[in-house]
Amino acid sequence: MRLDRIQAMQIFVRVAEAESFIHAAEALSLPASTVTSTIKNLEKYLQVRLLNRTTRRVSLTPEGAEYLTQCREILDLIEHTESNLTNAIKQPQGRLRVDMPAGIAHSVIMPNLQEFQRRYPDIYLMIGVSDRQVDLIKEGVDCVIRMGNLENSTLVARPLGEFRWVTCASAAYLKENGIPQTPDDLAHHRAIHYFSGNNRHTGEMRFVRNGEKKTVQMNGTVAVNETELYIKMCLEGYGLSQLAERLVTEHLKEKRLIPVLQDWCPSSVPVTLLYPHQRFLSPAVRVFSDWMAELISDRQSDSS
Repeated sequence: MRLDRIQAMQIFVRVAEAESFIHAAEALSLPASTVTSTIKNLEKYLQVRLLNRTTRRVSLTPEGAEYLTQCREILDLIEHTESNLTNAIKQPQGRLRVDMPAGIAHSVIMPNLQEFQRRYPDIYLMIGVSDRQVDLIKEGVDCVIRMGNLENSTLVARPLGEFRWVTCASAAYLKENGIPQTPDDLAHHRAIHYFSGNNRHTGEMRFVRNGEKKTVQMNGTVAVNETELYIKMCLEGYGLSQLAERLVTEHLKEKRLIPVLQDWCPSSVPVTLLYPHQRFLSPAVRVFSDWMAELISDRQSDSS
């Protein structure tokens, strides 16, 4: 059987990046046997071993590492060439997997998803919802949306805008515990703590007023690591929270959440879209990135 070298390169790149035949097969929606046989046939065709296999992982041989670099260049060039030829006559298309925090998925994406589908009906959008850090390559994710300052990364970062944050609590909590007038009053209050894999300051609340910064260590009895649960616990009166204002707009309008310390505002938080470095950005990632930047810019204008 004649070897489809382009498909073989695509499969090889995915196996090398995932360090796993099984994960590569899942990402490509192919049987594991197809992935395994393709790599064997490719090595036979090239007459060189590309991958070292053990029971736990797959790693590149020196020849495989060199071949991986060349395959990426070739596949990027093919995608760029085809995109230039087809984009003028048809919409971006194909599978696009995006991972994002739950708050953005519920409060920004969902209210506007039908508009995205009207614009780009040929994109099959896979929305992964999680506040954890995602390994894009190993998990087959095309891009992620993250809030907050970024650590050093080999990923390409596109700033989408900023979210203003608000300190708030439920009306029931404030009725029982009083309304803090200054950050010093927070010594008599409790907060819902938020933690993540790289956050060691779960109990801190940070404030800024006229350039003056203040950090308050808050008492609390519970910590969570997921945005929607964090919001729900605030609504249920478990304590004070600091949240992106745009994620709780309706709760603030309906007085289910009450803002406090409004002259001591938390600093705005950047929202960023990240994707693996490629010479040519895929059309689907490009239009999704542009659409998200529009949404966040519009929402900022609405709240001004």
